Amino acid sequence: MILRPASLDDAENLARLGRESFCHAFEHLYRAEDLAAFLEEAYSVEAVAREIADPGIVHQLTEDSPGSGLTAFIKTRLESPYAEHSEARKPFGLGQLYTDPARTGEGLGAALMDWCLNFARSRGCDAVQLSVWSENYGAQRFYQRYGFGKIADIEFWVGEQCDHEFLYELRL
Repeated sequence: MILRPASLDDAENLARLGRESFCHAFEHLYRAEDLAAFLEEAYSVEAVAREIADPGIVHQLTEDSPGSGLTAFIKTRLESPYAEHSEARKPFGLGQLYTDPARTGEGLGAALMDWCLNFARSRGCDAVQLSVWSENYGAQRFYQRYGFGKIADIEFWVGEQCDHEFLYELRL
């Protein structure tokens, strides 16, 4: 497995993997028009390219070999958008951790999480924060294995639908 940072050349493949992973897990929850609007906002090639170019957002990718195609990714924010929910002085944000649905269970997520925690520590962060859907029990168990715990209830909007999410935090 190769672990590497994203470049602008990855925008199209990263957008595709983000859409596929999100839809695989959550498409059934939303009305078609809400889902379409969200996917355009979050996973259009242009939106992903803007994030890759943003120095406050870091994407790390996995692939089997150079040029073989993306197998998983993690999107992090150097400053957590949920800082007001915590007493941490410098919380780091984990925005997305997605694996190709056909590759779940192969350790790709664990490799990316290990990278994330090491990267946050190297930046002097004292916490990592993330949101997880209240009914995504598999993801909750994954994060809990790393020591994350719930610190707040938050909202996540997909179009006009509001999802109940948990804000998880791991103090470093």
